Amino acid sequence: MSHSNSEAGTPAAVSYEIRPAGASDWPAIWAVLEPVIRAGETFTWDRDTSEEAARSKWFKEAPGLTFVAVRDGDVLGTGELHANQGGGGSHVANAGYMVRADQGGQGIARALCAYSLVAARDAGFKAMQFNAVVESNVRAVGLWQSMGFRILATIPGAFQHPNLGYVGLHVMYQEL
Repeated sequence: MSHSNSEAGTPAAVSYEIRPAGASDWPAIWAVLEPVIRAGETFTWDRDTSEEAARSKWFKEAPGLTFVAVRDGDVLGTGELHANQGGGGSHVANAGYMVRADQGGQGIARALCAYSLVAARDAGFKAMQFNAVVESNVRAVGLWQSMGFRILATIPGAFQHPNLGYVGLHVMYQEL
């Protein structure tokens, strides 16, 4: 599955393709992931996560999927989806997305999420759940809400933000 965001009237500077990631994409994916992980502001990963551990965690096997947004061979952002739980909970997907800091505001996170929702439906998932959306990440919270996710609960103080201290984590959900 591949998707292009090019639309009539969209400047060429913001066009990109979303496609499944391959092993050769890893160096560029790591270049996206590492600054986000090290900043520790939006993901619940340890800030000192090694490259090897990140690769193991980010690349998924079917029915999961790892994918990238690319323009002219450059990885602008990446996403992954997988079953949120095993066994009786395996029909609900979970996903994560990261975009290069210099590519923000171009709709890449929205496109990655939209791609994952279609891929999750195609893989037979019945819903998608985000387990830990940092409440201070207001751009992401608003974006996910605009895409049909709703906040089911907020766990107060569940995330230690490096600058803000303890902030809540939202559990967000939508049926597919």
